[in-house]
Amino acid sequence: MASGVARRIRRGIFIGVGALIILAVGVYGPITLVGPLPAATAAVLGADNTLTPPAPPTLPQTGASGIIADGSTAVLASSGISDPVPLGGTAKVITALVVLDAKPMDSGTQGANIIISPEDYAGYISYIAQSARAVSFIAGETWTQRDMLQAMLMGSSNNHSDALARWAFGSVDGYVTAANAWLAKNGFTGTSVVDATGLSSNSVGTASDLTRIAQLAFANPVIAEIMGQTGVTVNGGRYVSNLAVYLPTDGVTGLSLSYTDQAGLCFLYQAVVSVPGADAASGASGAAGGASGTASGGSSASNGAAATTVTLYGAMLREPDYDTLNGDMTALLASASANLKPTTVVTAGDSFVHYSTAWGQSADGVAIAGDSRMIWANTPVTHTVTAVPLTTALGSTSAGTVTFALPDGPLSVGLKLSQPLTDPGPLWRLTHPIPVIQAFLDARK
Repeated sequence: MASGVARRIRRGIFIGVGALIILAVGVYGPITLVGPLPAATAAVLGADNTLTPPAPPTLPQTGASGIIADGSTAVLASSGISDPVPLGGTAKVITALVVLDAKPMDSGTQGANIIISPEDYAGYISYIAQSARAVSFIAGETWTQRDMLQAMLMGSSNNHSDALARWAFGSVDGYVTAANAWLAKNGFTGTSVVDATGLSSNSVGTASDLTRIAQLAFANPVIAEIMGQTGVTVNGGRYVSNLAVYLPTDGVTGLSLSYTDQAGLCFLYQAVVSVPGADAASGASGAAGGASGTASGGSSASNGAAATTVTLYGAMLREPDYDTLNGDMTALLASASANLKPTTVVTAGDSFVHYSTAWGQSADGVAIAGDSRMIWANTPVTHTVTAVPLTTALGSTSAGTVTFALPDGPLSVGLKLSQPLTDPGPLWRLTHPIPVIQAFLDARK
């Protein structure tokens, strides 16, 4: 009887152990064979391609200055006073932009008709009495919008600034409200106005803001058309000279050139400079984003290297006199031609992150495109990598981004996997239970 009991006990043990084995196999097999795999380890590679660009631009040490390249969204360099300073006549550029935003017109057209009011004419008489800049008009005259803008921008006419503000916004106060809203909306947080002319010392702005405003103004085809003229005949046969013309033989197109006691000499401009080798940067930069400098045209440089032009926009505020402005502009243009150079920031296929798996496979996250920039700075260009977590993936799968800190703003380039990361297969899964089970548990958290 005892032996029968023992047999039943042994049988029960065998059945229990068998059941556990079957249960273990039933759980172990599915977990290891079809469960998730551990993620690949992503190691950011060293910054082997950190760049040191050429020397910075030569900007004035007095006053407030800034410069930006065509196609850029951030100022390349600035110098002098960083706080807001009186705008002087540069405020009229803001007036033009705000009026055209509210009352748009096509380039090559005359725009709307504007009747000069008695209040407009009274303003003209007042400005004449103050010896402030004014182009004549008479109450009741009908001017085209284009002629009004030409008198204001080319002739720096204060009475036309006020008249345009009244026409577009009902009053100068209405314009001021609209202009400050426009400035805030467009990110010009260091600039505000209290008038349409800039004669008030309380209409102020930063050099960085005015640099970007100059860029924005030249991007407006109506303003660019107007400022490309040396003079024009407006309503009533009145001839208006372009008072902003300055250093035209050096590739400079003035946007606003004015002097007031409170603002000093202020100059907004566009400059087209010849840069050896700039066409190389233009050709390589298309796929990954915009360029810091837009290259156009071309000629042969004396050293045999291809040369082309780069368009810059700038502001020089609170210059003490024309001799100083001339010297500062000459130095800036010379430094631009010598030191603004095409720099390869990234080449397609450059590796920025290395993926390695627990089962011995590896692949790199490589740049999907190259980009060259016209860089002008004295600090190294560094980059940061944001890697996408991967386990198994096809070749060319997105692997994240690399972002370069450039003087004119960040440049982000996508990364892709250089080769596939594939499943290791059932044998590796069954013989490596710990990482597989850990991945299974992690997936359930």
